[in-house]
Amino acid sequence: MCECEAHNGTPAFEERACVVSNENLGPRLYKITLAAPKTAAAIRPGQFVHMLLPGFGAHILRRPFSVYAAKGDNVEIIYQTVGEGTAYLTEVETGAVCSLISPLGRGWQPSEGKSLIVGGGVGAAPLFMFTEQLVREGREVEVVLGAQTASMMVTRDDYASLLGRDPIVATDDGSLGYAGFCTEPVREELARGDYSAVYCCGPTPLMRAVAAIAEEAGVPCWVSMEKRMACGVGACLSCVVETQAGKRRSCVDGPVFNAKELVW
Repeated sequence: MCECEAHNGTPAFEERACVVSNENLGPRLYKITLAAPKTAAAIRPGQFVHMLLPGFGAHILRRPFSVYAAKGDNVEIIYQTVGEGTAYLTEVETGAVCSLISPLGRGWQPSEGKSLIVGGGVGAAPLFMFTEQLVREGREVEVVLGAQTASMMVTRDDYASLLGRDPIVATDDGSLGYAGFCTEPVREELARGDYSAVYCCGPTPLMRAVAAIAEEAGVPCWVSMEKRMACGVGACLSCVVETQAGKRRSCVDGPVFNAKELVW
């Protein structure tokens, strides 16, 4: 049993989770569904789990993954293959058992007024549970999603079902929605002047750009700084980010930070 404390007040714990499915969604994009009832009940939007891959003897360190959705006893994780570990994860079959430490990290916190959700690439995944919360609480919300191409816009349908309308989308190659980066529709939305907060996750250059646009518009912005982690509980200092107040650990002080606090 892990003795660290999650920032929602729930002590973090270890849970054995059984793989329900592991499906390909698009180019290098997958969704793994795990039967993990304790994690599903405890996880909050923006928090993450630390997973030990089954049978991956070459690497003993856990891998951090944001949770896309918690449905009943199951948690869903959308991931992109970027290295040996995630490539191995694509081969994990139904019935395999993973070890999860959760819930970990500081998640998203709603603010008063209308919120703009900005997800770039696989960064749209850590924002879905938060958007569910905002909709459930009857708050105003708009969603902007960006991807390299239409085949990589894998969360669009889920967001559309949740919102009851299509989200605003942009693709680098113009194959769906706006042609170009999603920063342009973000700029257009904030120019309307009726937003009170921006929440963004995606590649660092995108988050930096969105943070600058939000600051120019006078709207507070929060970002999720997902870093490589060894321990996931604040001991190893492998996931530090630079802030105006010095170095902070992404795993326990984040991963969600006020963008104004960061040294980009």
